[in-house]
Amino acid sequence: LSDRETVEQITENPYLQYFIGLPEFQEKAPFDHSLMTRFRKRLGANIINELNEWIVSEEQKRQLEEENNNDDDPHDDTDDDDHGSDDHQTSDPASEEKSTESVSPRTQNKGKLILDATCAPADIAYPTDLGLLNEAREKLEHIIDVLHEPHKGKLRKPRTYRKRARKDYLSVAKQRKAGARKIRKAVGKQLGYVKRDLKIIENLLTQSSLSLLSKDEYRQLLVIHELYRQQAEMYKKKTHRIDHRIVSISQ
Repeated sequence: LSDRETVEQITENPYLQYFIGLPEFQEKAPFDHSLMTRFRKRLGANIINELNEWIVSEEQKRQLEEENNNDDDPHDDTDDDDHGSDDHQTSDPASEEKSTESVSPRTQNKGKLILDATCAPADIAYPTDLGLLNEAREKLEHIIDVLHEPHKGKLRKPRTYRKRARKDYLSVAKQRKAGARKIRKAVGKQLGYVKRDLKIIENLLTQSSLSLLSKDEYRQLLVIHELYRQQAEMYKKKTHRIDHRIVSISQ
């Protein structure tokens, strides 16, 4: 990330704001991106190199833990077989043991760490546009199922292309470092799927009642309408900033 992008991430992410010591979430940038250069000069090259080495060491240990505790994608049991079979990986126990020995922890765990996440509620996930749109699409597909249920066997169920949409999402979400162009293209696709689902729901409501939806489902539908408007506007303007931005459908 560039310095400018780093500041944008902090501005959008309540967890990062808590990490840098802000008492509560704020929508404006906590500092100008040019200060990042001044921070690096004050720390010096030696401290920054030592910090980078520590980050690499921690990442290596995290990857080893992921290999040892590699679980299947939770959606694989219900998604298409055409992309579920590629997720299984095997690892060599001997090589894992050798790699584990090569990464020695610098310090030992001592005491107990108590975290206070007051400024970052547990139901607010990392606000990536792609993840939000994917979640919105899945919830809209469920609402379509609910509204169509009374007409099952009488009316043809509208096509939502949910399997294709899920596959398009995973093709980018599973990449460790997806490029900006790929992410933007994936966001555009999810916007199209969400727009289509909203239109389907609008047509279903001419024959079905909103009373079929639960209170939570109805609230989600209203939030997703606004979420789509915000995301479509940001996509058109090629920005990640908008007033009163929705960062969680459950907020």
